[in-house]
Amino acid sequence: MVTKEIITEFAEEAAFLWHLRSRAVSAANFSLDDLIKLDERLEAHIDGLRVAGEAGWDICEETLGGEVPETYFAPSILALESGFSARIKAVLDAIGEDRDKARALISALGWIPLEQAEPHIKNLLASESPFHRYVGIAASAIHRHDPGPHLNNSVNDPDPLLMARGLRAYGELGREIVLKYFSLQDILSDEDDEIRFATAWSAALAGNTEAVEVLKNFVVPDSPYKEKALNTALRRMDQSAALSFQKKLAQSPETFRLAVTGAGIIGDPVLVPLLIEQMKIPALARVAGEAFTMISGADIEQEELKGKRPEGFNAGPNDDPRDSYVDPDTDDDLPWPNVEAIAQWWDKNKGTFPAGTRHLMGKTISSDQLWQVLGIGLQRQRSAAALELAITEPGHPLFEVRAPAGRQVEALRLKADGKKDNSVKEVGTP
Repeated sequence: MVTKEIITEFAEEAAFLWHLRSRAVSAANFSLDDLIKLDERLEAHIDGLRVAGEAGWDICEETLGGEVPETYFAPSILALESGFSARIKAVLDAIGEDRDKARALISALGWIPLEQAEPHIKNLLASESPFHRYVGIAASAIHRHDPGPHLNNSVNDPDPLLMARGLRAYGELGREIVLKYFSLQDILSDEDDEIRFATAWSAALAGNTEAVEVLKNFVVPDSPYKEKALNTALRRMDQSAALSFQKKLAQSPETFRLAVTGAGIIGDPVLVPLLIEQMKIPALARVAGEAFTMISGADIEQEELKGKRPEGFNAGPNDDPRDSYVDPDTDDDLPWPNVEAIAQWWDKNKGTFPAGTRHLMGKTISSDQLWQVLGIGLQRQRSAAALELAITEPGHPLFEVRAPAGRQVEALRLKADGKKDNSVKEVGTP
């Protein structure tokens, strides 16, 4: 017999593991294999709640109304899988219009198979509530499932949140034909930052040069979109323009860290000496090491290129003018590079890296190599490969590296088998 204490533990662990997963999917040290193991643990606790039946739902329902977003994931799964309208209403009412809490519901809709999620998505898209339609569009995009007219309606909706989510979905779904003929001028200058960014991001993926210029304006220290804007803009520029923009970022202390990250995005070996030099600065050492790996493919952990944490270094405010603050959480998952060992490695191997050619993980960028990175890379490396694929293979959905791991593995297997992979359109979580 499953006791209330055990059921409560299932619910608490499911919340904790979902929170852990939401961070792990963009972690610098997390691989697809790691994600498989984490997803199995999360699913096991959800399954414990399923087996508990009504008692499992009762425990989950007690958590509704709290302020912690992760506690909404398990109740959302149970409500959606049950199909009971009363349970679904209880979840929706408890979430209200709280975007953080809604992330758990959107994630739950992405966790379950599309055939199970689709009826709920249709109900949300047909709702009179713009917020519920926003959830429906987000869930459709998660599965890389085109919601049809609902998507076009969303980008013309007066609700800014819904409009921005619809515009972002265009890029995720690979709807580049629509974006090429869509009237973007007014939207690219919209007063709402989220609308303007979503439009520029999707349009840049589709090859709109004006959108790239808009993205560049988001690469500023106080923008919440700076990393995403940098990642997409630099990949969409020609090499000379990208190098010029990276150099401009390096001229300001406020954007110097972004310039270091940008070097890894550009992938030109000519930037490696700059990165090695920045590894001597504690505040920039780890992010410079990550950028070096993005270009060279050298594993600092595995190739005995790892150094030691500098004595007395603390994340937070520091005296280096090029990086006046290091977020304690930003680089914790990155190894400290051994500058001398890395410089020796580069001297020995640089002849195999032609300057002026873009590289990712030690190889020149190609479709086959990008699919390989999706299989064996770490999450940030996989995210880079997914963006590159969206650019090199227009019209295809953006591969979602945050998807349920089993779904990703199946998509990669089908690709490796040379089959037409419709499952990629069903990959994703928010």
